[in-house]
Amino acid sequence: MIDKKARDYLLGIPLWTKKKNTLDEVRNFLEALGNPDEQLKIIHVAGTNGKGSVCADLTAMLMEAGYHVGTFVSPHLTDVTERFLLDGCPVEEAGFSESFTRVKAVTDKLTAEGYAHPTFFEFVFLMAMDLYGRMKPDFVVLETGLGGRLDTTNVIRHPLACVITSISLDHTQYLGDTVELIAAEKAGIIKQGVPVVYDNNDQAAGAVIAAAAKRLGSAAYGLTAADSYREVSFAAPYQAMNAALAVKVLNVLDVAGVTAQVCKKALASVHWTGRMQQVAPNVWVDGAHNPGGIRAFIQAVKAQNSGNIRLLFAAVSDKDYHEMIRLLCTELAPESVTVVQLKSERGLQVDALAKQFEEAGCSQVTAFDSTKDALEHVLSEKKEEDRLYMVGSLYLIGEILEDLKLRKRG
Repeated sequence: MIDKKARDYLLGIPLWTKKKNTLDEVRNFLEALGNPDEQLKIIHVAGTNGKGSVCADLTAMLMEAGYHVGTFVSPHLTDVTERFLLDGCPVEEAGFSESFTRVKAVTDKLTAEGYAHPTFFEFVFLMAMDLYGRMKPDFVVLETGLGGRLDTTNVIRHPLACVITSISLDHTQYLGDTVELIAAEKAGIIKQGVPVVYDNNDQAAGAVIAAAAKRLGSAAYGLTAADSYREVSFAAPYQAMNAALAVKVLNVLDVAGVTAQVCKKALASVHWTGRMQQVAPNVWVDGAHNPGGIRAFIQAVKAQNSGNIRLLFAAVSDKDYHEMIRLLCTELAPESVTVVQLKSERGLQVDALAKQFEEAGCSQVTAFDSTKDALEHVLSEKKEEDRLYMVGSLYLIGEILEDLKLRKRG
Protein backbone atom coordinates (compact mmCIF):
# COMPACT_ATOMS: atom_id res chain seq x y z
CA MET A 1 0.00 0.00 0.00
CA ILE A 2 1.29 3.47 -0.93
CA ASP A 3 2.31 5.52 2.12
CA LYS A 4 0.46 8.74 1.24
CA LYS A 5 1.02 10.16 4.72
CA ALA A 6 4.81 9.99 4.34
CA ARG A 7 4.66 11.56 0.88
CA ASP A 8 2.40 14.39 2.03
CA TYR A 9 4.70 15.08 4.97
CA LEU A 10 7.84 15.12 2.79
CA LEU A 11 6.37 17.28 0.03
CA GLY A 12 5.02 19.70 2.64
CA ILE A 13 8.43 20.29 4.26
CA PRO A 14 9.49 23.12 1.89
CA LEU A 15 6.36 25.06 2.85
CA TRP A 16 7.48 25.56 6.45
CA THR A 17 11.17 24.78 6.92
CA LYS A 18 13.05 28.00 7.47
CA LYS A 19 16.66 27.04 8.02
CA LYS A 20 19.20 24.72 6.43
CA ASN A 21 21.22 22.71 8.95
CA THR A 22 25.02 22.97 8.98
CA LEU A 23 26.96 19.88 7.93
CA ASP A 24 27.89 19.27 11.58
CA GLU A 25 24.20 19.34 12.49
CA VAL A 26 23.32 16.93 9.66
CA ARG A 27 26.13 14.72 10.96
CA ASN A 28 24.42 14.69 14.36
CA PHE A 29 21.21 13.46 12.74
CA LEU A 30 23.20 10.65 11.11
CA GLU A 31 24.81 9.79 14.44
CA ALA A 32 21.35 9.52 16.00
CA LEU A 33 20.54 7.04 13.21
CA GLY A 34 23.66 5.01 14.06
CA ASN A 35 26.03 6.45 11.42
CA PRO A 36 24.73 4.16 8.65
CA ASP A 37 26.90 5.83 5.99
CA GLU A 38 30.13 4.76 7.73
CA GLN A 39 29.55 1.14 6.72
CA LEU A 40 28.90 1.94 3.05
CA LYS A 41 31.22 1.97 0.03
CA ILE A 42 30.27 5.32 -1.49
CA ILE A 43 31.18 6.88 -4.84
CA HIS A 44 30.37 10.60 -4.54
CA VAL A 45 29.35 12.46 -7.72
CA ALA A 46 29.19 16.27 -8.20
CA GLY A 47 29.17 18.64 -11.19
CA THR A 48 26.90 20.99 -13.14
CA ASN A 49 25.75 18.70 -15.96
CA GLY A 50 25.97 14.94 -16.36
CA LYS A 51 25.76 13.89 -12.70
CA GLY A 52 22.66 11.77 -13.30
CA SER A 53 24.17 10.12 -16.37
CA VAL A 54 27.39 9.25 -14.52
CA CYS A 55 25.33 7.80 -11.66
CA ALA A 56 23.28 5.73 -14.13
CA ASP A 57 26.44 4.51 -15.90
CA LEU A 58 28.16 3.56 -12.63
CA THR A 59 25.04 1.73 -11.45
CA ALA A 60 24.66 -0.18 -14.72
CA MET A 61 28.31 -1.28 -14.87
CA LEU A 62 28.47 -2.37 -11.23
CA MET A 63 25.21 -4.31 -11.63
CA GLU A 64 26.48 -5.94 -14.84
CA ALA A 65 29.53 -7.08 -12.85
CA GLY A 66 27.19 -8.74 -10.33
CA TYR A 67 27.09 -6.18 -7.53
CA HIS A 68 24.09 -4.83 -5.62
CA VAL A 69 23.98 -1.04 -5.89
CA GLY A 70 22.16 1.72 -4.04
CA THR A 71 21.84 4.98 -6.00
CA PHE A 72 20.67 8.27 -4.48
CA VAL A 73 19.69 10.85 -7.11
CA SER A 74 17.60 13.98 -7.53
CA PRO A 75 15.20 15.33 -8.42
CA HIS A 76 12.37 12.84 -8.72
CA LEU A 77 10.08 13.23 -11.71
CA THR A 78 6.77 11.63 -10.71
CA ASP A 79 7.27 10.01 -7.28
CA VAL A 80 9.69 10.62 -4.41
CA THR A 81 10.73 6.94 -4.28
CA GLU A 82 12.63 7.52 -7.56
CA ARG A 83 15.34 9.19 -5.46
CA PHE A 84 16.17 5.92 -3.66
CA LEU A 85 17.22 3.30 -6.19
CA LEU A 86 18.16 -0.27 -5.36
CA ASP A 87 19.72 -2.10 -8.32
CA GLY A 88 18.35 0.60 -10.61
CA CYS A 89 14.73 0.44 -9.39
CA PRO A 90 12.87 2.75 -6.97
CA VAL A 91 12.78 1.41 -3.42
CA GLU A 92 9.82 -0.78 -2.53
CA GLU A 93 7.12 0.80 -0.42
CA ALA A 94 7.98 -1.10 2.79
CA GLY A 95 11.60 0.06 2.74
CA PHE A 96 10.58 3.64 1.95
CA SER A 97 8.05 3.71 4.82
CA GLU A 98 10.46 2.20 7.35
CA SER A 99 13.21 4.72 6.60
CA PHE A 100 10.72 7.58 6.68
CA THR A 101 9.50 6.42 10.12
CA ARG A 102 13.04 6.08 11.48
CA VAL A 103 14.18 9.51 10.24
CA LYS A 104 10.95 11.13 11.46
CA ALA A 105 11.53 9.69 14.96
CA VAL A 106 15.08 11.08 15.07
CA THR A 107 13.84 14.42 13.71
CA ASP A 108 11.17 14.65 16.41
CA LYS A 109 13.77 13.93 19.09
CA LEU A 110 16.41 16.41 17.87
CA THR A 111 14.01 19.24 17.00
CA ALA A 112 12.69 18.94 20.58
CA GLU A 113 16.31 19.55 21.66
CA GLY A 114 16.53 22.73 19.57
CA TYR A 115 17.76 21.54 16.18
CA ALA A 116 16.15 22.95 13.03
CA HIS A 117 13.83 20.55 11.24
CA PRO A 118 15.68 19.01 8.26
CA THR A 119 14.96 20.60 4.88
CA PHE A 120 13.34 18.36 2.26
CA PHE A 121 16.71 17.42 0.75
CA GLU A 122 18.27 16.79 4.17
CA PHE A 123 15.36 14.56 5.14
CA VAL A 124 15.49 12.42 1.98
CA PHE A 125 19.29 12.18 2.23
CA LEU A 126 18.97 10.90 5.79
CA MET A 127 16.35 8.42 4.59
CA ALA A 128 18.72 7.22 1.85
CA MET A 129 21.58 6.65 4.27
CA ASP A 130 19.27 4.81 6.68
CA LEU A 131 17.82 2.72 3.84
CA TYR A 132 21.18 1.71 2.38
CA GLY A 133 22.58 1.17 5.88
CA ARG A 134 19.84 -1.41 6.44
CA MET A 135 19.87 -2.94 2.92
CA LYS A 136 23.69 -3.06 2.76
CA PRO A 137 24.30 -2.88 -1.02
CA ASP A 138 27.85 -3.58 -2.21
CA PHE A 139 28.21 0.01 -3.43
CA VAL A 140 26.33 3.30 -3.06
CA VAL A 141 26.41 5.90 -5.83
CA LEU A 142 25.67 9.24 -4.20
CA GLU A 143 24.73 12.32 -6.23
CA THR A 144 25.15 15.74 -4.67
CA GLY A 145 22.23 18.16 -4.62
CA LEU A 146 23.01 21.74 -5.55
CA GLY A 147 26.72 22.16 -4.91
CA GLY A 148 29.60 20.33 -3.32
CA ARG A 149 31.45 21.91 -0.42
CA LEU A 150 28.31 22.86 1.53
CA ASP A 151 26.04 20.22 0.01
CA THR A 152 24.20 18.07 2.55
CA THR A 153 25.73 14.91 1.04
CA ASN A 154 29.19 16.23 1.88
CA VAL A 155 28.80 15.04 5.48
CA ILE A 156 30.08 11.66 4.35
CA ARG A 157 33.62 11.26 5.60
CA HIS A 158 35.09 8.26 3.81
CA PRO A 159 33.98 7.91 0.16
CA LEU A 160 35.80 5.39 -2.01
CA ALA A 161 36.19 7.96 -4.79
CA CYS A 162 34.82 11.28 -6.02
CA VAL A 163 33.68 12.17 -9.53
CA ILE A 164 33.23 15.73 -10.80
CA THR A 165 31.39 16.10 -14.10
CA SER A 166 31.40 19.14 -16.42
CA ILE A 167 31.32 22.56 -14.77
CA SER A 168 29.38 25.50 -16.19
CA LEU A 169 27.51 28.57 -14.97
CA ASP A 170 24.38 27.47 -13.11
CA HIS A 171 22.96 28.32 -9.67
CA THR A 172 25.32 31.32 -9.73
CA GLN A 173 23.43 33.00 -6.86
CA TYR A 174 24.58 30.15 -4.58
CA LEU A 175 27.83 28.86 -6.07
CA GLY A 176 29.59 31.87 -7.62
CA ASP A 177 29.49 33.68 -10.94
CA THR A 178 32.62 32.27 -12.59
CA VAL A 179 33.50 28.76 -13.69
CA GLU A 180 36.49 28.84 -11.31
CA LEU A 181 34.33 29.71 -8.28
CA ILE A 182 31.79 27.00 -9.14
CA ALA A 183 34.61 24.47 -9.68
CA ALA A 184 35.99 25.33 -6.22
CA GLU A 185 32.56 24.63 -4.69
CA LYS A 186 32.24 21.29 -6.52
CA ALA A 187 35.83 20.35 -5.58
CA GLY A 188 34.76 20.70 -1.95
CA ILE A 189 33.64 17.04 -2.03
CA ILE A 190 37.25 15.82 -2.41
CA LYS A 191 38.50 14.15 0.76
CA GLN A 192 42.05 13.65 1.99
CA GLY A 193 43.76 10.89 0.00
CA VAL A 194 40.57 9.92 -1.87
CA PRO A 195 40.98 9.67 -5.68
CA VAL A 196 39.02 12.09 -7.87
CA VAL A 197 38.09 11.63 -11.52
CA TYR A 198 36.96 14.81 -13.28
CA ASP A 199 35.95 16.38 -16.57
CA ASN A 200 38.95 18.42 -17.72
CA ASN A 201 37.51 19.85 -20.94
CA ASP A 202 37.29 23.29 -19.33
CA GLN A 203 40.91 23.96 -18.38
CA ALA A 204 40.07 26.76 -15.94
CA ALA A 205 37.71 24.49 -13.98
CA GLY A 206 40.10 21.55 -14.28
CA ALA A 207 43.00 23.54 -12.84
CA VAL A 208 40.94 24.43 -9.75
CA ILE A 209 39.97 20.77 -9.19
CA ALA A 210 43.55 19.55 -9.74
CA ALA A 211 44.89 22.12 -7.25
CA ALA A 212 42.31 21.08 -4.63
CA ALA A 213 43.24 17.41 -5.10
CA LYS A 214 46.95 18.21 -4.75
CA ARG A 215 46.36 20.09 -1.48
CA LEU A 216 44.56 17.03 -0.10
CA GLY A 217 47.06 14.47 -1.37
CA SER A 218 44.40 12.94 -3.60
CA ALA A 219 45.21 11.24 -6.89
CA ALA A 220 43.50 13.22 -9.68
CA TYR A 221 42.49 11.93 -13.10
CA GLY A 222 41.29 14.62 -15.51
CA LEU A 223 39.70 13.44 -18.75
CA THR A 224 39.17 15.43 -21.95
CA ALA A 225 36.99 14.61 -24.95
CA ALA A 226 39.94 12.91 -26.66
CA ASP A 227 40.49 10.69 -23.60
CA SER A 228 36.79 9.85 -23.47
CA TYR A 229 36.73 8.45 -27.01
CA ARG A 230 39.69 6.20 -26.15
CA GLU A 231 38.03 5.01 -22.92
CA VAL A 232 34.60 4.34 -24.44
CA SER A 233 35.00 4.33 -28.22
CA PHE A 234 31.71 2.40 -28.47
CA ALA A 235 29.57 5.16 -26.89
CA ALA A 236 27.71 7.86 -28.82
CA PRO A 237 29.68 11.16 -28.74
CA TYR A 238 27.17 12.92 -26.49
CA GLN A 239 27.31 10.01 -24.02
CA ALA A 240 31.06 9.46 -24.19
CA MET A 241 32.34 11.97 -21.64
CA ASN A 242 30.09 10.90 -18.78
CA ALA A 243 30.53 7.22 -19.62
CA ALA A 244 34.32 7.69 -19.65
CA LEU A 245 34.28 9.31 -16.20
CA ALA A 246 32.28 6.35 -14.86
CA VAL A 247 34.56 3.76 -16.49
CA LYS A 248 37.67 5.57 -15.25
CA VAL A 249 36.58 5.68 -11.62
CA LEU A 250 35.87 1.93 -11.59
CA ASN A 251 39.27 1.31 -13.20
CA VAL A 252 40.97 3.52 -10.60
CA LEU A 253 39.20 1.61 -7.83
CA ASP A 254 40.13 -1.67 -9.56
CA VAL A 255 36.68 -3.13 -8.88
CA ALA A 256 36.80 -6.90 -9.42
CA GLY A 257 34.81 -8.13 -12.40
CA VAL A 258 34.45 -4.74 -14.10
CA THR A 259 36.01 -5.67 -17.43
CA ALA A 260 35.95 -3.76 -20.73
CA GLN A 261 33.31 -6.20 -21.98
CA VAL A 262 31.15 -5.67 -18.87
CA CYS A 263 31.38 -1.88 -19.33
CA LYS A 264 30.49 -2.09 -23.02
CA LYS A 265 27.47 -4.32 -22.39
CA ALA A 266 26.20 -2.20 -19.50
CA LEU A 267 26.60 1.13 -21.28
CA ALA A 268 24.83 -0.17 -24.40
CA SER A 269 21.65 -0.71 -22.40
CA VAL A 270 21.83 1.96 -19.69
CA HIS A 271 18.56 3.82 -19.20
CA TRP A 272 18.11 7.13 -17.42
CA THR A 273 14.56 8.43 -17.02
CA GLY A 274 14.07 11.88 -18.52
CA ARG A 275 17.39 11.95 -20.40
CA MET A 276 16.83 11.54 -24.16
CA GLN A 277 14.07 9.14 -23.18
CA GLN A 278 11.82 8.00 -26.01
CA VAL A 279 8.21 8.02 -24.82
CA ALA A 280 6.44 7.40 -28.15
CA PRO A 281 7.47 6.90 -31.81
CA ASN A 282 9.68 9.89 -32.72
CA VAL A 283 8.89 11.58 -29.38
CA TRP A 284 11.56 12.23 -26.73
CA VAL A 285 11.82 13.98 -23.36
CA ASP A 286 15.07 15.39 -22.04
CA GLY A 287 15.72 17.13 -18.73
CA ALA A 288 18.36 19.59 -20.02
CA HIS A 289 17.72 22.80 -18.07
CA ASN A 290 20.76 25.05 -18.50
CA PRO A 291 22.93 26.09 -21.49
CA GLY A 292 25.48 23.32 -20.92
CA GLY A 293 22.74 20.70 -20.79
CA ILE A 294 21.06 22.16 -23.88
CA ARG A 295 24.35 21.91 -25.82
CA ALA A 296 24.58 18.19 -24.98
CA PHE A 297 20.90 17.78 -25.90
CA ILE A 298 21.49 19.46 -29.29
CA GLN A 299 24.42 17.13 -29.95
CA ALA A 300 22.18 14.14 -29.20
CA VAL A 301 19.42 15.44 -31.49
CA LYS A 302 21.87 16.00 -34.35
CA ALA A 303 23.10 12.41 -33.98
CA GLN A 304 19.59 11.13 -34.77
CA ASN A 305 17.85 10.77 -38.13
CA SER A 306 16.69 13.79 -40.09
CA GLY A 307 13.13 15.10 -40.12
CA ASN A 308 11.29 18.26 -39.08
CA ILE A 309 11.92 19.14 -35.43
CA ARG A 310 9.13 20.32 -33.15
CA LEU A 311 9.78 21.50 -29.59
CA LEU A 312 7.74 21.66 -26.40
CA PHE A 313 9.61 23.92 -23.99
CA ALA A 314 9.30 25.31 -20.47
CA ALA A 315 11.82 26.80 -18.07
CA VAL A 316 12.13 28.10 -14.54
CA SER A 317 12.85 31.78 -14.03
CA ASP A 318 16.27 31.42 -12.35
CA LYS A 319 17.86 29.64 -15.34
CA ASP A 320 19.59 31.29 -18.31
CA TYR A 321 16.62 30.66 -20.58
CA HIS A 322 17.74 33.39 -23.02
CA GLU A 323 20.85 31.41 -23.94
CA MET A 324 18.98 28.08 -23.93
CA ILE A 325 16.44 29.45 -26.40
CA ARG A 326 19.11 31.08 -28.59
CA LEU A 327 20.96 27.75 -28.85
CA LEU A 328 17.80 25.79 -29.69
CA CYS A 329 16.72 28.21 -32.42
CA THR A 330 20.11 28.69 -34.07
CA GLU A 331 21.32 25.09 -33.84
CA LEU A 332 18.10 23.14 -34.46
CA ALA A 333 15.89 25.58 -36.42
CA PRO A 334 12.68 23.92 -35.17
CA GLU A 335 9.61 23.81 -37.45
CA SER A 336 7.41 24.85 -34.51
CA VAL A 337 7.74 25.63 -30.81
CA THR A 338 5.13 25.17 -28.09
CA VAL A 339 5.77 26.85 -24.73
CA VAL A 340 3.99 26.08 -21.49
CA GLN A 341 3.59 27.48 -17.98
CA LEU A 342 4.87 25.04 -15.34
CA LYS A 343 2.92 24.29 -12.17
CA SER A 344 6.02 25.19 -10.15
CA GLU A 345 5.99 28.67 -8.62
CA ARG A 346 9.44 29.11 -10.25
CA GLY A 347 7.96 28.46 -13.70
CA LEU A 348 8.53 31.21 -16.25
CA GLN A 349 5.52 33.00 -17.74
CA VAL A 350 4.63 31.74 -21.22
CA ASP A 351 4.45 35.26 -22.66
CA ALA A 352 8.12 35.83 -21.82
CA LEU A 353 9.08 32.45 -23.29
CA ALA A 354 7.10 32.96 -26.50
CA LYS A 355 8.59 36.45 -26.99
CA GLN A 356 12.11 35.09 -26.48
CA PHE A 357 11.63 32.35 -29.10
CA GLU A 358 10.20 34.84 -31.59
CA GLU A 359 13.13 37.22 -31.05
CA ALA A 360 15.54 34.29 -31.53
CA GLY A 361 14.06 33.61 -34.98
CA CYS A 362 11.37 30.97 -34.37
CA SER A 363 8.23 32.28 -36.10
CA GLN A 364 5.71 29.54 -35.27
CA VAL A 365 5.27 29.70 -31.48
CA THR A 366 2.18 28.57 -29.55
CA ALA A 367 1.65 29.13 -25.80
CA PHE A 368 -0.36 27.13 -23.25
CA ASP A 369 -1.08 27.55 -19.56
CA SER A 370 -1.07 23.81 -18.78
CA THR A 371 1.17 20.91 -19.73
CA LYS A 372 -1.86 18.72 -20.38
CA ASP A 373 -3.20 21.12 -23.04
CA ALA A 374 0.25 21.71 -24.53
CA LEU A 375 0.89 17.95 -24.79
CA GLU A 376 -2.48 17.42 -26.46
CA HIS A 377 -1.62 20.13 -28.97
CA VAL A 378 1.89 18.93 -29.91
CA LEU A 379 0.84 15.29 -30.25
CA SER A 380 -2.10 16.18 -32.49
CA GLU A 381 -0.01 18.60 -34.59
CA LYS A 382 2.89 16.18 -35.11
CA LYS A 383 3.12 14.38 -38.46
CA GLU A 384 4.41 10.81 -38.46
CA GLU A 385 7.88 11.74 -39.78
CA ASP A 386 8.32 14.75 -37.44
CA ARG A 387 10.57 14.51 -34.41
CA LEU A 388 9.13 15.98 -31.22
CA TYR A 389 11.38 16.91 -28.30
CA MET A 390 10.18 18.14 -24.90
CA VAL A 391 12.93 19.94 -23.03
CA GLY A 392 13.94 22.86 -20.79
CA SER A 393 13.11 21.76 -17.24
CA LEU A 394 12.97 18.63 -15.12
CA TYR A 395 9.69 19.97 -13.74
CA LEU A 396 8.35 19.86 -17.31
CA ILE A 397 9.52 16.27 -17.79
CA GLY A 398 7.85 15.23 -14.52
CA GLU A 399 4.55 16.81 -15.58
CA ILE A 400 4.74 15.23 -19.05
CA LEU A 401 5.51 11.74 -17.74
CA GLU A 402 2.60 12.05 -15.30
CA ASP A 403 0.24 13.19 -18.08
CA LEU A 404 1.38 10.40 -20.40
CA LYS A 405 0.74 7.89 -17.62
CA LEU A 406 -2.80 9.27 -17.17
CA ARG A 407 -3.43 9.16 -20.94
CA LYS A 408 -2.48 5.46 -21.01
CA ARG A 409 -4.82 4.72 -18.12
CA GLY A 410 -7.60 6.65 -19.81
